[in-house]
Amino acid sequence: MSSLSPLSSVTPLSSLSSLSAGSSLSSRSSLPSPPSLASPSCPPTEAPARRASLLAAPPVRLALCLSPLLLVAGWALTHRSMAYDGAARLAAADPWWLLAGVGFTCLTWVAASCVRQGALPDRLPPGLLLASQVAAGAANHALPGGLGAHAVTLRFLRTQGVPPARATASIALYSLAKSVAKTLVLLVFLAASPAWRRLGELVPDGRALLPAAVVAGAVVTVTGVLVIVVRPLRRPVTGLVRSALADVREVHARPGRVLALWGGAAAMPLVQAAVLVCVGAALGLGLPWEHVVLAYLAAGTAVGAVPSPGGLAVDAALVWTLVAFGSEPAVATATVIGYRVLTDWLPLLPGALVLSALFRAKVL
Repeated sequence: MSSLSPLSSVTPLSSLSSLSAGSSLSSRSSLPSPPSLASPSCPPTEAPARRASLLAAPPVRLALCLSPLLLVAGWALTHRSMAYDGAARLAAADPWWLLAGVGFTCLTWVAASCVRQGALPDRLPPGLLLASQVAAGAANHALPGGLGAHAVTLRFLRTQGVPPARATASIALYSLAKSVAKTLVLLVFLAASPAWRRLGELVPDGRALLPAAVVAGAVVTVTGVLVIVVRPLRRPVTGLVRSALADVREVHARPGRVLALWGGAAAMPLVQAAVLVCVGAALGLGLPWEHVVLAYLAAGTAVGAVPSPGGLAVDAALVWTLVAFGSEPAVATATVIGYRVLTDWLPLLPGALVLSALFRAKVL
């Protein structure tokens, strides 16, 4: 009987390792596999890719580019009677004065671009900035109170890499500078022209101003209470105010920005009033130019905050002011219609085309 060696009874290390590996593999294969996070029928990247391909489709892109033109066409159909009356009277007007009015209309875009650049510490490309203001004029008819122009400008600033807080603060500074500069220019004309006495007939009495003052005070009070009480609303408002104050200090530390901001804001109402003067001279309004400028500044300052599409409230107040200065009602109405044709209706088509081109070039 042969005896076994002690070493022969010991299992080799290589065999143990292979057995342990096999047992581990068998144990892993026996465990249930974890559920897949993504279904094989719908990968996680398929839905965004489908949406991107849908937006990049030629019909969708064409519809997005033509949407401003369709908006312009709809607006023209709803105001066809006013457009026809204004065109009929302007057909018999002096063309040279109307051409001068078109030139001053183009200068309003330049003035607006200066104010936009002056309200922002970042440097913007001048050509694209001017094109955005031309497009903003067309978009301004969609929403009252200048919201359309602000929306286009905000989108333009975001595509240029401006942070949201800084872009919003620049729009607020733009609106504030326009209002303050227009009021200062009005005060200068009131001090220099003796025609301000006729404006006293247009100012309503205290009983008519009391409801408006009550409503304005209630809006300011409710807004202040909401900002103070509601914490989710207080934090973004506080951050926006802090960013706006920092940008205001930075802008006013640069003489070039100060000149662009306040010089453009003061030039804008004067250029717009010059368009009204040219139209009045073309139609035979019969008023001195300083009276026409004063009428425009007074009417725009009095009811400029009324949110009406197309500036209808300002137009009604402007006709009323021109009549109070001694103009005939028919000629005053024709002058205001001609002013609206040159400043809004005539730039509508090129503004819509520029807006579509900026959308196509992904500038907006």
